[in-house]
Amino acid sequence: MQRRIFLTGLALLAGIAPAFGQNTAANFPNRPIKIVVPFPAGGPTDINARILGQKLSETWGQGVVIENRPGANTGIGAAVVAKSPADGYTLLAAMDTTMVMNPASGASMSYDPVKDFVPITITAKNTSLLSVRAEDGPKTLKELIERGKASSKKLTYGAGITITRLAGLEFAKAAGIEVVLVPYKGSAEVVHGLLTGSVDFVVDGAAAGIPLVQAGKIRALAKLNTRPLTALPDLQFLGTAMPQIQEMSSWIGLVAPAGTPPEIVAKIHDGVVKAYADPAIAEKLDRAGINAVTTTPAEFSKFIHEETAHWTKVFKETGVKFD
Repeated sequence: MQRRIFLTGLALLAGIAPAFGQNTAANFPNRPIKIVVPFPAGGPTDINARILGQKLSETWGQGVVIENRPGANTGIGAAVVAKSPADGYTLLAAMDTTMVMNPASGASMSYDPVKDFVPITITAKNTSLLSVRAEDGPKTLKELIERGKASSKKLTYGAGITITRLAGLEFAKAAGIEVVLVPYKGSAEVVHGLLTGSVDFVVDGAAAGIPLVQAGKIRALAKLNTRPLTALPDLQFLGTAMPQIQEMSSWIGLVAPAGTPPEIVAKIHDGVVKAYADPAIAEKLDRAGINAVTTTPAEFSKFIHEETAHWTKVFKETGVKFD
């Protein structure tokens, strides 16, 4: 008799579990959601998360809180989310640095980009700028290169993420000059370093640079890809002047802790797609030099694997290492 009751109980639980999961997804979200940004405030990832988060909050009727957790080349923020409950209420605004560049470069990580997260969607592709101070910096790429060749000291450049650090080295190699990287944690530090004279030039996301270009404080000499930049329509792609340089672009995406139910992942994905259907959101991001894009979770997963394979090969063949 007891065995029959036990088996009956198991059967009831088996039937209840799927229904409970479906009910949880149907009610999602019923409390505030947190998006962890692994950078200081003010950079492209932060701007993207805040604009998107505000729209998601309006759509869902729940608060979307942005929490900045910079450090360890995005590792601190990534580790926080990796250890969070897999319920969709804590998400990571992950960059190429987090999901691809750190493992590709062999960097020490306190998280596993494949095992610890489930991809939701790419949310943006960024345009980065090569910039100098407007007050005393060169007016053209040619002048910057001439300064580098004429100076007895190596030019210094500032960059915050792996791909912009690589871009600075690629520029120097193509120009035939020697440079010294000054690494920063994020865009706010990068532009501060340039404005205070700590570095001669910077390679950084357009989101932080555009307002300073418009204010006459810094001068953008080139952009790192061929995508149109509404705020700076006449700015040329770096590869136009230096054909050996290929396009380079950073990207941002949303990921959740591994084990997050597919139904909740799908609901977050759909929320992002609906948010980007609002022309005002795309326009806000465009003005910051951020190209709003989305993918399916499967497409994002495939993209991450392909990018990791590509950049692992690049680091292996070039021997480039960043401390």
